[in-house]
Amino acid sequence: MLEPSNNNELPVIPAKRYFAIGEVSDLCGVKPHVLRYWEQEFEQLEPVKRRGNRRYYQRNDVILIRQIRALLYEQGYTIGGAKVHLKSDNVKDDSAKTKQLIHQMIGELEDVLDILK
Repeated sequence: MLEPSNNNELPVIPAKRYFAIGEVSDLCGVKPHVLRYWEQEFEQLEPVKRRGNRRYYQRNDVILIRQIRALLYEQGYTIGGAKVHLKSDNVKDDSAKTKQLIHQMIGELEDVLDILK
């Protein structure tokens, strides 16, 4: 999972329900063609597809992509190793995702507080 120190490098995930592939690319620091490839490799990554086969990612997809990115680019996992890690981490991952979401929400609330001041 992304460590809090790595989250500072990536932008805050906006409070939206769906994200286009270009937005996810910017939020996660990964090119769109890499996201499409990862969809084929990681069964957990299933964006909603609508008109014209356009992909719409949800917040949990963005968090998963950030986790995959951290495993591959920062921790040195191979695609196969990352798959195994994600499958074996399903139970532990829930608490890590919860921590990630809490950290994200704190950041968003701090931004709102700054705006209100």
